[in-house]
Amino acid sequence: MDKVTALIDGSTYSSAVCDNAAWIASRTGAEIELLHVLEHRETVAGQVNLSGNIALGARTALLNELSELDARRARVAQKLGWAILEDAQARIAAQDDSLRVRTRLRIGNVVETVNAQEAESDLVIVGKRGEAANFETLELGSNLERVARASNRPAFVSAREFRPIARVLISFDGGSSSLKAVDYVSRSTLFSGLECHVAMAGSGRPQEVRALTQACAQLEAGSFKVTSHVVQGDAGDVISRAVEESRIDLLIMGAFSHSRLRSMILWSTTRGVLMRCQIPIVLIH
Repeated sequence: MDKVTALIDGSTYSSAVCDNAAWIASRTGAEIELLHVLEHRETVAGQVNLSGNIALGARTALLNELSELDARRARVAQKLGWAILEDAQARIAAQDDSLRVRTRLRIGNVVETVNAQEAESDLVIVGKRGEAANFETLELGSNLERVARASNRPAFVSAREFRPIARVLISFDGGSSSLKAVDYVSRSTLFSGLECHVAMAGSGRPQEVRALTQACAQLEAGSFKVTSHVVQGDAGDVISRAVEESRIDLLIMGAFSHSRLRSMILWSTTRGVLMRCQIPIVLIH
């Protein structure tokens, strides 16, 4: 792993994003890119109707004043963005000043910006919720699904608080994205030495057992000691229960597929798990 991109927005989750980025970099030697995106907003002048009985000279003066106000707001937003990035960089340096960290401020659409930057990254880290999150409803952040869907890289979804990671769980259903999740864990130094669990929602049919056995064998070939679970029930319930009962610190699961219908089903399960589980989750395409 050469570089990870961490999306920083100044929300409560940004601190945990930084802590997870530091943990990942310390285990892989990757460079951390802290990215703050200022999304385009309509100008104040564009939101105000200056037609009607206002004289031409007055309209022109008001438009000029609104334009200046909009420019001042943009400058303040950029200063705030750089301040957020500096604080994030300082937080990581306080944990390990040997880690390589760089900051980047961009103006534009979050999804387009991430897509443009991720060609150089191996992993995108994003908070489960952003600065506009409604913690009472526990709804997911507005950018999370957009970024996770659009990104071609694994997405590391940070929980609200960081905690040391010792046990990982792979959600397995035998599909292509879960096979990729197994391959990703077995090959990455990020997970080396961690306790590994694999959970499958199923009835124990021969083909399910066969697929799970092969997945565990691949992980064991990667020097993991593996504990597997096959449990009847809804996939979201099985995963959430396994996370709690096995005291899992990090969940890895396939979230999207080339099939539109399967992708909708996978995301429905993933969304429920994201809302219920209070641990970070790595989403694999």
